[in-house]
Amino acid sequence: MPWQRSPESGPRPRGVAGPRTVGLFVFFSLAAPACASKATGSDVFDVVPVDASDETTYVQDAPCLVALDSPPLLPAIHVAIGTDIIWDSNPPSSGPHYPVWAAYQTYSSPVPRGYYVHDLEHGAIVFAYNCADSDADCAGVAGALQAASDALPDDPLCAEEGTGVRVRTVITPDPLLDVPVAAAAWGYTYKADCVDPPSLIAFATEHYGNGPEVLCGNGTTSF
Repeated sequence: MPWQRSPESGPRPRGVAGPRTVGLFVFFSLAAPACASKATGSDVFDVVPVDASDETTYVQDAPCLVALDSPPLLPAIHVAIGTDIIWDSNPPSSGPHYPVWAAYQTYSSPVPRGYYVHDLEHGAIVFAYNCADSDADCAGVAGALQAASDALPDDPLCAEEGTGVRVRTVITPDPLLDVPVAAAAWGYTYKADCVDPPSLIAFATEHYGNGPEVLCGNGTTSF
């Protein structure tokens, strides 16, 4: 199997076609009650996950560290645009978000996370990068992420709906990332110290279209 997991981690499949091998390095779980609250007198929205189980796997034979996670799912709650939201992962992969989502396209300036988490809810893949604290060639990184998006097949649902969207992806700089390269789907994150096209495309292919509210209607570019 190209993706390996320990027997204790449950039956949930994570198979991805390709020559890569992933070994399970970390697995732990704990229970936490569901809770969502907005801090009194502030615009900060925080949530406690319904299920705080987590796991991390690492791509073997990649040219740099590539980590895959499935953070606990947070409730998909709409909050007012401009609200500061605290998520349980970086990049965020579920949880509260703005009522409007970002248009499926490539951006040269950061898309606020509250918008692109809404894209994840619609089944999108968000490709993000942060070159501020690295020597990476930002133009080259952005181009590689675009190539990963271009490698995804045409979305049949979007074609059927006639929305003009070829594929539900957002490519954006994200200065809040703690790694140079990242991707997110609803319930899953990909974090890397470099661009590794095989594992990045495998991640996007496996988790594309998995949001709880699968829609192809395009979003906004006004942030």
